Amino acid sequence: MRLIIDTMLSGIIGTAGMTLVMWAITKSGIAHADMIRAIGSIFTRSYKDSVTLGIIIHFGVGIIIAFFYVIIISILTPASTIKTVGAGAMIGLFHGVVFSFLLVVTVAEHHPLEQFRSVGSEVAVAHLAGHIVYGLLVGIVVGLTGVRITL
Repeated sequence: MRLIIDTMLSGIIGTAGMTLVMWAITKSGIAHADMIRAIGSIFTRSYKDSVTLGIIIHFGVGIIIAFFYVIIISILTPASTIKTVGAGAMIGLFHGVVFSFLLVVTVAEHHPLEQFRSVGSEVAVAHLAGHIVYGLLVGIVVGLTGVRITL
């Protein structure tokens, strides 16, 4: 039970950090990286009604993905908390590169709202930064709690 709680906690903390980074990037005007509304509006087809569903989906997926991060970290067997944090950040980097590519190539083209269809390199980099922060925070929680999942 502790394994599930610690992993879910890592997903919640990682997703919260990622959300904060994406919000800050959007508010700064660097890129339109409002991932909560982008996710929610895929389903609601409305910018106005997208926040609640976007938060639920984003945090739900963030919790699920944390299990995969913990599995990968467990396979890597880092020898210290610092190495665990580093492993989380590196997984986040890889995840961010893959996701940013998929975002630019597929998601943006088919998004129902016009404001989320134009995705440039600045949006891809914003998502990359968000995923690195997610991995870093998941790594911190995993390193501090010692949670491991073995298959």
